[in-house]
Amino acid sequence: MKSNYILLFSALVLVFASCKKESEDPVLINTWKLIEVLADPGDGSGTFQPVTSDKTISFFADGTVTSNSILCQMSTETGTGSAGTFSEAEMSITPTNCGVSAFVITYELIGANLILNYPCFEPCREKYVVVE
Repeated sequence: MKSNYILLFSALVLVFASCKKESEDPVLINTWKLIEVLADPGDGSGTFQPVTSDKTISFFADGTVTSNSILCQMSTETGTGSAGTFSEAEMSITPTNCGVSAFVITYELIGANLILNYPCFEPCREKYVVVE
């Protein structure tokens, strides 16, 4: 009887150990690729729309951020890189050289996505996933 319990316990341990965790929430310090944008027309009806873009944004442990696109505006274009700093405490990005002293982009991590919220009158957002 005792050996049956040991056998059952061992089998359960093996089953649980072999289970793969479905998904972990990503960490901010990563390189992210743009997959969708939201530009609300002003009536609250805007939704994220898929985009084809090579735009990426990378966060580094020293508090810096770089992109292969202009961070000062919402864009799917690449080629002109830019940089800035970020604050995990304030969940914000401050790009350099935007020409506006108080230009700040807020961000949030929702599931497997990074969402950038640009300072617009109507919602304008970009959605990213971690580059594999």
